[in-house]
Amino acid sequence: MLRLIRFAAAPGQRRLWRALLAVLFIAITWLALVPDPPQGVSTGWDKTNHLLAFAALAFTGVWAQWRQPRQWLVLVLVLLGYGCGIEVAQGFLPPRSADASDVLADGLGIALGLLAAWPLARWAPPERRP
Repeated sequence: MLRLIRFAAAPGQRRLWRALLAVLFIAITWLALVPDPPQGVSTGWDKTNHLLAFAALAFTGVWAQWRQPRQWLVLVLVLLGYGCGIEVAQGFLPPRSADASDVLADGLGIALGLLAAWPLARWAPPERRP
């Protein structure tokens, strides 16, 4: 397990994490803004969709950019801003609609993703600055 964490946290892997984060942002944006998203990628309840999507973004964001827990406030603000932006955009896209409780589910997902990243970030080797 520790070997896997060291591999995932290796400096050379950061590009892969950033690529995964970009793919997640693109996929989540598309799913959030299309009029009729495919049902095969839904959990069946909108709030769990938000929770899982933002947990994945937060966890991946830790490894892609914000490894140190003291940096996580920036990640939280970026992801909450993104979630609010999605809701504003959905307010202008029928049949979608803006829903403040979706942002709450986003926030819970962010917390879940960071909670999952916490023990792994503690075991990861320290970052080397060039």
